[in-house]
Amino acid sequence: MKLLHMSVFSQSFSPCGRFLAAGNNYGEIAVFSLSAALSPDATALSQKPVLRFPAHEGPVYSLLSTDCQLLSSGNGEISCWSWSELIKKVTSSLEIPEINSMSMNFRDNSLVFGGGDNNVHILDLEHGVFKSVLQGHTDYVHCVSVRDREAEILSGGEDGAVRMWDSRTGQSVHCIEVHKYESCARPQFGKWISCLTTDSDWMLCGGGPSLSLWHLRSLSPTSVFPLKGVQRQTTFYQDMILAVGEGPAVSHCLLGGEVKAQIPCTPQSLNTLQLNTSSTEHRVLTVGGSSDHIDVFTNLSYRTFSLSF
Repeated sequence: MKLLHMSVFSQSFSPCGRFLAAGNNYGEIAVFSLSAALSPDATALSQKPVLRFPAHEGPVYSLLSTDCQLLSSGNGEISCWSWSELIKKVTSSLEIPEINSMSMNFRDNSLVFGGGDNNVHILDLEHGVFKSVLQGHTDYVHCVSVRDREAEILSGGEDGAVRMWDSRTGQSVHCIEVHKYESCARPQFGKWISCLTTDSDWMLCGGGPSLSLWHLRSLSPTSVFPLKGVQRQTTFYQDMILAVGEGPAVSHCLLGGEVKAQIPCTPQSLNTLQLNTSSTEHRVLTVGGSSDHIDVFTNLSYRTFSLSF
């Protein structure tokens, strides 16, 4: 019964690219060996965790890797695990419900995260102190992303707003209400923003509104993607966009707005996708959702095999 009702909410690759950490709705983190799973001699056992441990009382909403650490977030806490040991836990208890999105700002080695208190928080990882709180959202913050080159932080929330912040001053510099653009609006799904990512001068966002591509210099949508349901995570990949959400498929979209392909997956609804770009030997796409299985793609056109809790 536990496996039947399991959902994978988050993933992160190790700095060396040889391992994948995944977090589920039961508060567990599983670590898989990609080296073993991708080996020509792989067996069913190779697709099982090499390490599995309880991390939070509730779901593991987000995972993020730094050069030497694995960060996990749950309901009111962020935990820090050493990739070299994965046994020493340093927990910072926060009065913030459901911290479910984190992003690294490598300009100043800080952690940016948002959650249920409607704010975006910035934590100095070197000194373990909070640098600032970015206030402006009027409801739950679902997603954050760092625009490194421009020293900007982007955040999206339940209030339907995407806010752009100057990471140096902590001031909100722009606010985009995506649902007010007729081409993006889907009133039947609501106005909330569930996914957000940036790449140089471009932004992808979606949720209640349709998934859309925005030019950040002009602050205007250039493409709207005709995907059904709510999209929960998306990423830029070469000249394509990959997206997952409601439905059992990874969508391959072209920058112009066309849906090129939808690749079937094991879970019937998808929450998370990750591209392993730190290792040429273990270059894979992994996808998780409403199942105890994590699908692995060595070729984006088909599922190669599945890892399982």
